[in-house]
Amino acid sequence: MNSLGFNIRKIREQKGFSQEYMANVLNISQASYARMENEETKITVERLQKIAEILETSIIDFFNNDRYIINNQNYDNAYGNAYVQNLTIENKDANEKLIASYEQRISEYQERLKEKDEQISFLKTLIS
Repeated sequence: MNSLGFNIRKIREQKGFSQEYMANVLNISQASYARMENEETKITVERLQKIAEILETSIIDFFNNDRYIINNQNYDNAYGNAYVQNLTIENKDANEKLIASYEQRISEYQERLKEKDEQISFLKTLIS
């Protein structure tokens, strides 16, 4: 089973992005970004969403272990990457349930953030 950091690294490498590029866009140091990929530090949901945006992928792709990357050579010697998904009907159903679960969790976190923002605003009005 591949880890979150490993999957992020594979997708980043497939897109041709360096750790330095990712760190620059995320406004963090390259060392901090490397620690995320090496799972030496936790990744927030917000940071994970930003990484997914940069890599033009879904957060769910970071958790998908049924994804294989094939590097094939075309007739003109250009290299390309293709995704091959090895999903049986049972795996597809399990993945769909997992996706729904993560989407629900993200929605709940976003709602909690909204509530906290409202509480902060209210407390600021009490202080003023």
